[in-house]
Amino acid sequence: MHTVEFLDHPDGLVHDALRLRREFAHAIRRHRPDLVLTINHRDTWRGVSWNTPDHRIVGTAALDAAADAANEFLFPVDGLEPWECVRWQAVAGSPIPTHGLDVSAYLEAGRQTVLAHRTYLEVLSDDKPESYVHDLVGRNTTRAAELFGGVPAVAFELFVRDPYRVRNGRTHYR
Repeated sequence: MHTVEFLDHPDGLVHDALRLRREFAHAIRRHRPDLVLTINHRDTWRGVSWNTPDHRIVGTAALDAAADAANEFLFPVDGLEPWECVRWQAVAGSPIPTHGLDVSAYLEAGRQTVLAHRTYLEVLSDDKPESYVHDLVGRNTTRAAELFGGVPAVAFELFVRDPYRVRNGRTHYR
């Protein structure tokens, strides 16, 4: 599935974790994924710089929403059945990555995606956005390559939601 769904939250000002969990749980029920990808929910980036409040809230809400989406008593909406089959949750940018994905074929596309945020990038650095993005993507994919097979990679912390029981013919995950 190639669907992108935007929520109406201003960058840097996400603060209502319960609202976000509800919106994510509804999206999980609509799209029925087996993998949920989110951003670093931990306090720091590799233990050296403090993470922002909105990143922590979004990351944690996305992780919690997988269980919320499976729980028929949380955030019910007519027409949206619980979805209990999220099997994996991948956290990009985690300071404790467990898995890497070879992105060598996608480096230029990744750079162009980040470069699309030019106005934001111009505030982050005195470097030209192209130079900043080239260095940023190179640094991150090289760091992951050192951990995961020597090829340019994106690193993730992967959580596996193991099935633990079947009730009413449906598998429930912890």
